[in-house]
Parts: sequence; structure tokens; C-alpha cells
Amino acid sequence: MEEPQFKNKRIAIIGEGLEGKSSAEFLKKQGAEVEIRDKTQGDDYLLGLDKFDLVVRSPGIKISELEKLVSRDKITSQTKLFFDLCKAPIIGVTGTKGKGTTSTLIYEMLKNDGRDVYLGGNIGVPPLEFLEQLNSDSWVVLELSSFQLHDLTKSPHIAVLLMTTSEHLDYHEDVIEYIEAKRNILKHQTKSDFAVINRDYPASNESDLATSGKVYFVSREREVEEGSFSLGGQIIIRFNGQVIPVIDNKELLLKGDHNQENACAASMAAFLAGVELDSIKKTLKSFKGLEHRIELVGNINGVEYYNDSFSSVPETAIAAIQAFKEPEILLLGGSSKNSDFTELGSIISSKDNIKAIIVIGIEWARIKERIKNHESRIMIIEGAENMHQMVAAASKIAVSGDVVLLSPACASFDKFKNYKDRGNQFKEEVKKLRELQN
Repeated sequence: MEEPQFKNKRIAIIGEGLEGKSSAEFLKKQGAEVEIRDKTQGDDYLLGLDKFDLVVRSPGIKISELEKLVSRDKITSQTKLFFDLCKAPIIGVTGTKGKGTTSTLIYEMLKNDGRDVYLGGNIGVPPLEFLEQLNSDSWVVLELSSFQLHDLTKSPHIAVLLMTTSEHLDYHEDVIEYIEAKRNILKHQTKSDFAVINRDYPASNESDLATSGKVYFVSREREVEEGSFSLGGQIIIRFNGQVIPVIDNKELLLKGDHNQENACAASMAAFLAGVELDSIKKTLKSFKGLEHRIELVGNINGVEYYNDSFSSVPETAIAAIQAFKEPEILLLGGSSKNSDFTELGSIISSKDNIKAIIVIGIEWARIKERIKNHESRIMIIEGAENMHQMVAAASKIAVSGDVVLLSPACASFDKFKNYKDRGNQFKEEVKKLRELQN
């Protein structure tokens, strides 16, 4: 690394979370004078920012809030700093959902290929923690949220844009700002860079206009001229006129058709990074998925219990619901993210294998409005106040061959700390249930 450019600089870190602490530690090593500001310090924690040479925001801090107090050219973030300082090629992954699974798949593909590879960003560790370990032969895979992408002025060498719908409208002014933040992963690419873009969703499909890089599409709905697609029960790469079979879909351990999109995107990104086809295949055949993403947590008397607590928007709940043909008992609902439940309601109304819905939280009323003709077909169980009661209610009506699926389609903050807490409580209750049966 070059001579530290932060020596003797006064730097404010906004937000004392994992990333904030990591930024502070890194900058102190570079000789900076660092002060952490956090909202726990009181309402005036942002006062006096104009006295600092640099202000490093944590992802959840809005740039617009800081711009009222300090000039824009002084505001940065750990992600922005990392892009400016990193000498290794970066593979960046974003999208509304699927980015954690896809990022990890890419990381595992490169690792299985013998590469010196690091996983960070919104998943894994804050990237400044491994910056000094990198060299020109290293690779970095970053999961990037809209919060992290919002103010980037550089783009990854390989940028992956997955399904993009609407989310985080409590942070972004509107869906247009959210989509533009996602597209920022592409905007600073050069002709020597690559973009891997999901073709199946309008917001992501149209994003090829945002990049100067070479575009490769992925799809599970159609063939693509250049890229990767799922067709005829296979994942296929099409590159420079070659058709390259990768793996049969039935060999994937990941549940759900949506994970075919993730597998296609990961395969294409890894292929563009020069990963051998055998390493791609090996990873796809062995990868079991991430915690809280359609995670099988128990089989009790022939009933399978799946934790999909990460599902906080209707689109991911739809994908999880459609992943099963068995009779389903759904744990559905939560707190508001201003989501539109029209399509979710339509899917639930049309599927004949949904046996019951265990109701969670205040958003159930809005979801219920969108479900038609369910009275005689779907059992609705209301009144469960906590996860113990929810799992107990499901277990009472479940029989061998059924699936109990926690895929709420909503935020968790009415009854739980976050989606991890919600998922962990579900897993704990299933564990207790299993112990009672033994």
C-alpha cells in the first residue's frame, strides 16, 4: 500500500456499528485522528462536523442528512474508501434479494478454483479489515446494498445486478432513487469491465444502458445471446457463440426456482473471472445455501420445517412458496415496509397446496385483503403472540408430508429485533419440538 494519505487528518466516523468500528481501527493505523459519532450520544451527535477533514458515514446514515452539516466532498464511506484503495479486482453483487447467496456462491467458486479470494461488504467482514492482505493476484467479492452503492464513484470489474424491485423506501425518497442507487454498481465501469444483469425483471433488465462494460444477461425465463440461463432442466452458459452446459437443475441443493437465477449469475461471474468449469460445477453441487434463506431446520414425524426469515418482501415470499409442491403451512406477516401485496395475494389464492396460514403482525390485514376465495380452503390461525405459539399452532395441524414455512414477506420489527432474531427463534422452537418428540 502507498504512504498513508490519512496521517494527521481529523476524521469523524458516523455510526458505531461493526463497520464504523472497523473504519475507525483502519484509519487510526493510518495515523488519522479519529472520533466516533453515534446517535446514542444524544440528538446533537452530528454537530461540529465541518471541523473535520473527512466524514465517514455508516451505510444506514443518509447522505442528505450529512450534507446539511458538511460539504459533500468531505463525505465518504468504508465502501468508497475500499474501492479507492483496493488493488485487486472486485466482483460486486447487488439486487433486492439473492445477493448474499450469489456473493457466497461466487466466493466459493473462486476458492474451489484455488484463488486467493476474500468475501466482504454487506456479508462477511468489513472490507477494510482485509485490505492490507490483498495483492494483484487476489480477488474480492463484495455484497453491496443500495446504502453502500449510493455515493460510489468507482464500479467493480465484474458487476452483478440481480432481481431488482422496490425496497428500503423508508430510506430512499422513492423507488426511482432506490433503483438508481442499485445501478450505480454499473455506472463507472469501463469497456474492459463486465456486467452480469438479470433479464427477468424490468428494473434490472433495462440497466444495461447504465454501463460501458460488456453485458451478459442471466435468465430462468428465456435463452440469452450472451450470458447464462436455465432451460430444459439445465443451467447453461453461452459465451462467444459457445453453448456450455454447466449443471442439471436437479443437482442443485438450493430450493426454489429463484435460486436458478442466483446459480446462473454466480456461474457467469465466476466464468468471466476465469474460474474453471469443474470448480463452478463442484460448488453448485455442494452449496446448501445461507442461514435464514429457505433453510431446512428440522424434519419431525415427516413434517419439514423451513426458515426463510430473510424474506422481508413479497417477491421473496412468493419464490419460497412456489418452491414447494407439498401441502404448506405458512407463517406470514410482520411489520410494514410499504410493500404491495397484490401479487402475493394472487399466488396464495391460486395455489391449491396452501393448507393454513399462521398470522404474524400488523401487515396481515393488508395481505388478507389481497387473498381471494380462501375461506373454505385455507385455515387462518390468528392470535399467536410469539414464535412459541406460532410453531405450536403449526405443529398441531401438520401431518407427515406437510411443509411448515416461515417466509413472512414483511419486516420483523413489531415482534422481533431483526430477521435473524425471528429466524433464530423459529429454529429454537423447532429444536424444542424435536426434543419433545424424542
